[in-house]
Amino acid sequence: MDSVIADELGSVVAEGELTGAVTILWQDGRVVDASTVGWQDAVGGEAMRRDTLFRIASMTKPITSTVALMLHEEGRFALDDPITQWAPEMTNLRVLQGGTGSPADAVAARRDITFGDLLTHRSGITYAEFQHGTFAEDYAAALGRHIDNELTPDEWVERLGGLPLVDQPGSNFHYGHSTDLLGFLVARMEDAPLADVFDRRLLDALGMTDTGFTLTAEQETRRAADHGFDDDGHPVVLDEVPNGHALARRPPGLTWVSGGQGLWSTADDFLTFARMFVGDGAVDGVRLLRPDTLALMTSNHLTEHQRAMAEMLGRHLFSTGHGYGLGVAVVTDPERADPTVCGGGVGAVGWPGAYGSWWQADPDDRSVMVLLTHNMVTLDQLSQGVGFGAWDAITRFQSVGSAMLAAQGGQGGS
Repeated sequence: MDSVIADELGSVVAEGELTGAVTILWQDGRVVDASTVGWQDAVGGEAMRRDTLFRIASMTKPITSTVALMLHEEGRFALDDPITQWAPEMTNLRVLQGGTGSPADAVAARRDITFGDLLTHRSGITYAEFQHGTFAEDYAAALGRHIDNELTPDEWVERLGGLPLVDQPGSNFHYGHSTDLLGFLVARMEDAPLADVFDRRLLDALGMTDTGFTLTAEQETRRAADHGFDDDGHPVVLDEVPNGHALARRPPGLTWVSGGQGLWSTADDFLTFARMFVGDGAVDGVRLLRPDTLALMTSNHLTEHQRAMAEMLGRHLFSTGHGYGLGVAVVTDPERADPTVCGGGVGAVGWPGAYGSWWQADPDDRSVMVLLTHNMVTLDQLSQGVGFGAWDAITRFQSVGSAMLAAQGGQGGS
């Protein structure tokens, strides 16, 4: 079936700015549009499928945050509880003065990190890529890969506890490994590997059989190749993702899984999860969160100063139309909201992934949009203008999809 969305995204593929994508537009219990464009593997190879699997990168974070909030509902922790009860490795932390300088000159943290700090990225924990000099090098060397990591969870937490923070806990938004640490605290509370906790708490209950940290042999036949760009800006299949954070095939025996960026999923599976945000915390009768907990999750928790100071890759994330809740961005001003973070009405939520995937859920019109792709670029390539096709595709999808919903008044067909 012809699709305006497929036509829009197909033009981005035809221009060589994107290898392929899968999109779903959903509202009020029905799929309004489902489109596939481009290729699942090498350019000109197997066509993209609706059930193609993608690395969803930081779209993992809202799922980890939801599972953590399920434990919060059970009284396992309060948002202002220090994490040291479950992570004694994170005591006696040090903080870089002014967020820079030598670790040798770091000062003592004024207080412990709390669970709320992890959920809002105000812990002072960072990513090495967002830092500079020897500190960035030491940070990367200590913590290893973001996804296919040879360390055990306990080894990783111990190393993290030995690194200085870039800011005092609770002071400012710094995007980083906070959600990875949160996932390991959830695993410790449940006394089980994080992947098992995800299955039992959320994935099995929602029937999300195509979402997980590893792929079965059958799923490997449906996985999207790790698409990126060569030195000339042409689409290629990569041997590993930028910065080596994930390998082409995850080696057997690894126990470290990333609650911050490690999941694979399909567009339909992620749609199932995202529907929670327009269903008062429930999906098809399966309740994940109480309405009051969902309201807490989807309310802005950043001060005006923290919103103004929040940056990533030179972009001000929340100083205009967004705030940040507990694991998701929240639209506060629809007219000024950057659609590549998420659009929609006041209270709409979303959070994109580093490899180009994106979603938004808008309770105002009970709609969900999901776009999955692999668009893996380095910071150097971005500085040279290479790799912006995913953002173009997101903007087009968000605009055309919103227009379709407005025109149809929620009466789209499946």
